[in-house]
Amino acid sequence: MLHKIFQPFFTTKPTGQGTGLGLSLSYDIVKAYSGKLDVKTEGDNGTQFILELPAD
Repeated sequence: MLHKIFQPFFTTKPTGQGTGLGLSLSYDIVKAYSGKLDVKTEGDNGTQFILELPAD
C-alpha cells in the first residue's frame, strides 16, 4: 500500500468516511515549492513523514 499513499482518492477508510485527498494535496503543495514529502514505516513500530522545503 505504501506506493499508493500519495495518489488521489486512495484511502484505507470505509466508503463515505474519507476522500483520500489529504496526502495527495499535501504532496502537490510541497512539490510546488520545490520540496520533498517522503514516508518511512517500520511495520508496527510507527510511521514517519519527512517534509523538506528549500531555504529560499
